[in-house]
Amino acid sequence: MVRSIGFLGVRTNAFAEMSALYRDVLGLEPLVERPGAAWFKAGDGASIHVYGADDPDHDFFGEGPVVGLVVDDFDAARSAMVAAGIAFIGEPQRAGGAAWNHYRGPDGNIYEIIGADRGAA
Repeated sequence: MVRSIGFLGVRTNAFAEMSALYRDVLGLEPLVERPGAAWFKAGDGASIHVYGADDPDHDFFGEGPVVGLVVDDFDAARSAMVAAGIAFIGEPQRAGGAAWNHYRGPDGNIYEIIGADRGAA
């Protein structure tokens, strides 16, 4: 089951302007701020990441925002999606007790699922 939206990411030609919107206009404190990347956290804990258009690690994002859906059981949700023919991008990432994996939706856009890493020690 999807619990909430936990992530919003964008790769944009308007990096400085988008970062300024979240930082200066909406008042979010940057968690990471370096050339070409800025990470913010919303009041509910959702992550908001802004990447410059030349960021090679996120070129798979495409031109639209990427939304991450928080699921109750990451591994069960991923297995059900694979069985339904959803194409994931790479293998699941696991760190800090969380697991996530990007996928291409039936509409061609990129999304991700995020959940607790129940396999974490």
